[in-house]
Amino acid sequence: MRSTEPRKRRVAMIIIGYPVALLIAAIAVNLVLIGVQPVVVALPSEGAVGALAITFALLVANHAWLMTSTELTRLRFDLSATPEERAARGREGAVIPAHASDELERRHNAHRNTTENVVCFLCPALLLAFVSPPAAVLYLWSIGFALARLGYTWSYLAGRTGARGLCMSLSLLTLFGVTSYLAMSSVLGLF
Repeated sequence: MRSTEPRKRRVAMIIIGYPVALLIAAIAVNLVLIGVQPVVVALPSEGAVGALAITFALLVANHAWLMTSTELTRLRFDLSATPEERAARGREGAVIPAHASDELERRHNAHRNTTENVVCFLCPALLLAFVSPPAAVLYLWSIGFALARLGYTWSYLAGRTGARGLCMSLSLLTLFGVTSYLAMSSVLGLF
């Protein structure tokens, strides 16, 4: 019997190093491709508002997709959303087949993950809009985030683990991109 401890240690190192590598990549993009400017607090520019408007539209479309997919899954498997709905339909105590439960759980997990990530992204993205970044910063990171989340939703619902991992990484990269730009421009603004 071979020990799995060395393998677990290697995997743990990858798990620990993964967000660090994405953060370093986001910082490099900000420094090399975009250029970080000192923070100047002001009303958002037209470009910043445009980038956020496109981002919000894509995120609302993603939410609607997840919501609709969840409801269609309930319909397909004749599932109710609450115990009260089951009782009203005379289905109390009904056994939910494992595959139906798995498909509904997949949608719930995708929705939960998306909600958690959107909240974590929007706080620094909205703050960034008020510190006068070049419009390219918000276009790259914000719209990139929304597109990555759409890809995440598609791959999660389709059961494509590799694509889901890639889209999750792109989402995290964009989150780190917005946050690191905001932090670096704030530090530059102090000097």
